[in-house]
Amino acid sequence: MTSTVPVVGTRSADGSALQAVLLDMDGTLVDTEGIWWDAEVEVFAGLGHALDDTWRHVVVGGPMTRSAGFLIEATGADITLPELTELLNDAFEERLNGTLPLMPGAARLLAELAAHEMPTALVSASHRRIIDHVLKSLGPEYFALTIAGDEVERTKPYPDPYLLAAAGLGADPARCAVVEDTATGVAAAEAAGCRVVAVPSVAPIAPVAGRTVVTSLEEVDLPFLQGLMTLN
Repeated sequence: MTSTVPVVGTRSADGSALQAVLLDMDGTLVDTEGIWWDAEVEVFAGLGHALDDTWRHVVVGGPMTRSAGFLIEATGADITLPELTELLNDAFEERLNGTLPLMPGAARLLAELAAHEMPTALVSASHRRIIDHVLKSLGPEYFALTIAGDEVERTKPYPDPYLLAAAGLGADPARCAVVEDTATGVAAAEAAGCRVVAVPSVAPIAPVAGRTVVTSLEEVDLPFLQGLMTLN
């Protein structure tokens, strides 16, 4: 099991400008965004409320507190935020039977980063209990450290998780490549000063200066990530 314990002084083996790779989890490495939505629909059905499918764009990719808070307000459900958070995590975990489906290209990318000894961190807004479960499918050995949403005072869209990950790997945030699938995650990484690759999962993300948008992780490899360091 990995943790948020810092790994100091690590650098890429080949001395390139790229010092570390920071990866989002849900919707980026594992195909779980739909699983989260199904869990939310189930929980609110049990509370006597139906969720509008258009709300998926609001709740995807954000911290549990934001997503749960929005759904309470939108439905008027009579439940506290801590109670709902527990129910949602329980419902999600109940669906994690066996091996989770990885996003196309995820397994290959993780293996390539490990083969080249590129310092890599998992940075997620999901809670620790969820991350540790998903790591059974991803492979904890691929990550020098992991950052969970309930272990930082401010999670995405704030830069804190990515700044913590960069510091833990002994890397300059400006020399870190981040791979994200949502606007919330992209905002967090860019606020931290990282180079960002967006692989949109539910809602589109526009390319801008310093941000690259691709359709799949199959387009992303180590040379591609190293090339981000030369972008204006």
